[in-house]
Amino acid sequence: MAATRGELFAGVTVAIITPFKNGEVDWDELGKLVDWHCEQGTDALAPCGTTGESPTLTHDENERVVSFVCERARGRTKIMAGTGSNSTSEAIRMTKAAKKAGANGTLQVGPYYNKPTQEGYFRHFAALAEATDLPIVVYNIPGRTASNILPETLARMAEKCPTIVAVKEATGSLDQASQVAALTDLTILSGDDSLTLPLMSIGGKGVVSVVGNIVPRDMMALVKGVRRG
Repeated sequence: MAATRGELFAGVTVAIITPFKNGEVDWDELGKLVDWHCEQGTDALAPCGTTGESPTLTHDENERVVSFVCERARGRTKIMAGTGSNSTSEAIRMTKAAKKAGANGTLQVGPYYNKPTQEGYFRHFAALAEATDLPIVVYNIPGRTASNILPETLARMAEKCPTIVAVKEATGSLDQASQVAALTDLTILSGDDSLTLPLMSIGGKGVVSVVGNIVPRDMMALVKGVRRG
């Protein structure tokens, strides 16, 4: 397998929750959560992923949460901002806002519900890559989007779009992950905590973790242990 392109998000990225109180974002608790992860040594945080309630946050709330987390982390940990949408123009707008806020990269889910063709997937992600130079992590989760980004399409993206640096692999298929590893130099990250170990055994470099909200140090020990052999 070819060397990955920079391994910006190798390790453990935690898809952090967005705490709420009385129907509003609880900014005090969110700040404490970011501080705690920085103290734990968490490699990166992903605000506004699905675990962070992205489907129910307003676009304004999404931008404010990303901006708040970037400011609160203040360079103490990397930020992979969840700015994906099934609307290409909306994803571009939120991604530009995340770059302005200081995010290190962006997590981009495949357009959900739309069920794009493979050409449609390519054009969506190519448009994102052209609109901003923020590193992109492609999030492939067919169980939620109802459509799979095939390895050949990911290989085409990797070849044509140098800012696409990684894939959050949540197909549940080690066969597919193996194909992606063979065809591309993308950093492969597990999108399912329970598959982190087997995925890393075939070339994965880490995980975008949910259980890391509770036990980030244990997840980092697992990932570091596998990488050390």
